[in-house]
Amino acid sequence: MSRPKLGAAAVTAQLSGWSAAPDKDAITKTFKFADFNEAFGFMTRVALMADKLDHHPEWFNVYNRVEVLLTTHDADGVTELDLALATFMDSVA
Repeated sequence: MSRPKLGAAAVTAQLSGWSAAPDKDAITKTFKFADFNEAFGFMTRVALMADKLDHHPEWFNVYNRVEVLLTTHDADGVTELDLALATFMDSVA
């Protein structure tokens, strides 16, 4: 199913702390937590929602930091799925 692209700039204007990725149509944010347990808990909550949306983030975790990159691969850019997952991430962070 093809989804219409919204573009990184349009989506980041609606979100706090997210920015456009420098090398592709994607959005990115780094979340920092008190410790590894909080970071892992965040990732677990996001993983459950990602499965429900069938839309999975690219992310990297070291101790209390989670770096996230969102893009819709089959659309080759940012779509409403990325906006929905980013909004969810912000709500549970």
